[in-house]
Amino acid sequence: MSFLILTINPGSTSTKIAVFEDEKEIFSKTLRHTAEELSSFPTIASQFQFRKNIILTELEEAGIDIHTLHAIVGRGGLVKPIESGIYEVTDTLAHDLEFPVMGEHASNLGGLIARSIAEDLHNTIKAYIADPVVVDELAPLARVSGHPAIKRASIFHALNQKAIARTYARENKKKYEELRLIVAHMGGGISVGAHCMGRVIDVNNALDGEGPFSPERSGSLPTGALIKLCYSGKSQDEVKKMIKGEGGMVAYLGTNNMITVKEKALTDSNYALIQNAMAYQVGKEIGAMAAVLQGKVDAILLTGGIAYAQPVTDYIRQMVEFIAPVKIYAGEDELRALALNGLLVLRGEIQAKIYQ
Repeated sequence: MSFLILTINPGSTSTKIAVFEDEKEIFSKTLRHTAEELSSFPTIASQFQFRKNIILTELEEAGIDIHTLHAIVGRGGLVKPIESGIYEVTDTLAHDLEFPVMGEHASNLGGLIARSIAEDLHNTIKAYIADPVVVDELAPLARVSGHPAIKRASIFHALNQKAIARTYARENKKKYEELRLIVAHMGGGISVGAHCMGRVIDVNNALDGEGPFSPERSGSLPTGALIKLCYSGKSQDEVKKMIKGEGGMVAYLGTNNMITVKEKALTDSNYALIQNAMAYQVGKEIGAMAAVLQGKVDAILLTGGIAYAQPVTDYIRQMVEFIAPVKIYAGEDELRALALNGLLVLRGEIQAKIYQ
């Protein structure tokens, strides 16, 4: 028996959807939302019905009958810290997606829309989320920041990191749970995680811009200079934007487009410097995670959209290949990762977890 799975991945200005028949993608669409369309909604949660209606319209126009679906898997959002896995969208989980305890994010809508469509089908199928950004498997030592008033948090690209780690394991006829891997997800934000026997025991907080700087985030900044900046007359919102959204390459070069940066770096020394500096910081972070794993690293995996930029991956490879073999998985097929999680549940290979 084959299974049909709808996957939903809402972003700040788009909603990506796909339908899979087992592992095969049979339909996909990126629904773009203009600033004008979204400006009428005071909160992300209030966009719920707008985005749901567009999804249902697209599926109908594509000739996909939602009554033939076997499961719906939405992108998880900023709920309470949880272990890796796939979670059924229960009343408790739906509440925390709608009224997020860790801040608003468009990905929260994924689980809410999935649950609502399942309810429209009289709950004959189930709605899930999988590996949200708040997956927290940090080792106790990794939580200590240096001051008791501040605790390190685990917020990273868990869905893609876990999916790529499992892909590497399958390709090498190993179990993810028996490998020591370093996975660097490089996109609008950059997260570098130490995967030890199936758990991410240390990782930088990519949401807040910790770690390497990226196309849009400033990364870990010198503490003293950051304190001075905070008391320089700038508002909290202004400083936040400088760190997340208007930091990194945008601040240095005026663009977050890696294709533009890569092309200009061929002839412009400043572009080359910033491109290499970002790669340099990723390499440094990988080195730190190698220390976390006590030098016992089976492979280093580079993924995300920036992994398409060969100058960046070449620079990183030169820095870290003495640690372990480097493998590149360019892009981030998050819709497929969501579908594969759902498929494992439908096939009875894993059990969905219950959010507490």
